[in-house]
Amino acid sequence: MTENKKPGVEVRRQVMGDAFVDRALGNATEFTQPLQDFVNEHAWGGVWNREGLPLKTRSLITLAALTALKCPQELKGHVRGALNNGCTVDEIREALLHCAVYAGVPAAIDAFRAAQEVIDSYQKPE
Repeated sequence: MTENKKPGVEVRRQVMGDAFVDRALGNATEFTQPLQDFVNEHAWGGVWNREGLPLKTRSLITLAALTALKCPQELKGHVRGALNNGCTVDEIREALLHCAVYAGVPAAIDAFRAAQEVIDSYQKPE
C-alpha cells in the first residue's frame, strides 16, 4: 500500500496540509515510524474519518483537548488545521477561552500564545 493510500493519510493531508504531513513523515526514523503509522491509522484513519461530526467540530474539540493537556506545540499545527477546516478566528478564540474555565487559565494563556502565532502567519499574504 502506498503512503498516501494508508488509512488516514488523505484526511491528515486535508486537515494539516501537505507541507506538515510531508515533514512529519519525512522526518520519521526507524524508531519513530511506528508512531507515525499509529497516528495515521488510529487518529486520522479511525477517528477523524468517522461520520457523525464535521471536521470543523473535530478541530475545535482537538484544540480544547490540546489546551487542557498543555500541548502548545501540537496545538499550533491543529490551529492551522482548524483554519483549514473552516473555523473562524473568533470560533478558535471562543473555544480557547472556554477552556480557561475548565482546563485552567495558565493552560489557556499558553494556548492563546500558540494560536496567535499561527493565526498571524496564516493571515499574512504569501
